[in-house]
Amino acid sequence: MKTRLAKLRRLMAQREITYLMVTKPENRLYLSGFTGTAGILLIGPDTADFFTDFRYIEQVKQQSPHFRAVKVDQGSPFEAVAEVLRQYKSDKLFFEDEHLTVKQYHRLKEHLGQINPVPAGDLAEELRMVKDQQEIGIIRRAMEIGDRAFAHILNYIKPGVAERELACELEFFMRRQGASGAAFATIVASGPRSALPHGVAGDRRLQPGDFITMDFGAVYQGYHSDMTRTVVLGEPDEKQQEIYNIVLAAQLAGLAAVRPGVKAREVDEAARQVIERRGYGEYFGHGTGHGVGLAIHENPRLAAKDETVLQAGMVVTVEPGIYLPGWGGVRIEDSVLVTDEGCEVLTSSPKHELLKL
Repeated sequence: MKTRLAKLRRLMAQREITYLMVTKPENRLYLSGFTGTAGILLIGPDTADFFTDFRYIEQVKQQSPHFRAVKVDQGSPFEAVAEVLRQYKSDKLFFEDEHLTVKQYHRLKEHLGQINPVPAGDLAEELRMVKDQQEIGIIRRAMEIGDRAFAHILNYIKPGVAERELACELEFFMRRQGASGAAFATIVASGPRSALPHGVAGDRRLQPGDFITMDFGAVYQGYHSDMTRTVVLGEPDEKQQEIYNIVLAAQLAGLAAVRPGVKAREVDEAARQVIERRGYGEYFGHGTGHGVGLAIHENPRLAAKDETVLQAGMVVTVEPGIYLPGWGGVRIEDSVLVTDEGCEVLTSSPKHELLKL
């Protein structure tokens, strides 16, 4: 944590940020190691304060030794932050404007009085884009749990089974493997519902000939995994095989484009061109991928307008798809680590052939 604080302070100094208030839970965990659910960080050039209530004060002392624990007895924690800032004789407070609500901002401003609140963007997430070795090790474990869950669920895919039953079994299995929970609402979309990119598992029961798209992940020690596989129940028809092959080719093209120095949008272009050339461009309406870590969706975004230059240590997904309303759809997703030479695929579940169950 000391290294992360040092990196943040260097970034703050470059941008002439004196005192930064951190309220986003993922950033709080990243900078302090605190796993609880309530607290505000105030980080200065040579100070680090953690404001929390009675429930967590001892936990802060144990998990965040590089911070001074400040107990907030009653009232708003913003009031306590303002009081400490006055002791530091600061006339500005920089804050994470992408996280505070309008109501919270006005409450903060009220307590600050003459201290000027200044939006700072999300500095911590900029640092979080590049993972350190400890983070990569934890993410690998999260991805392994997802791969084992996929191998496990294949035994449950049969006619008459409800999507919701598959989702429950996936989530329960991942917990038994050490996950603290699912990374997001598990997507199991079958038959015509597989045309819904975010078709969260429902009551529909599987039928012979269905495409079944499963998008799921595990949370392990705070970090997320993310993968998608599409399988078919029985023998695929010609169109199903065609669509699957196009998406697979697009996904492989996206993976081949991932390497240091490439812009995020260039990975999106590489995958999207494959689908567009086959005449299905209008049926691929989302970005090709996103960063993954302490949050399931982080920067960078592998999308048409993201100019972020990829760096070794970033973990991103590559997940093109084709979705045909009323018919069905296919998405194939892997999470990958950007390496010095290119990328390492962290999810190893089979995809090169359309699995027939």
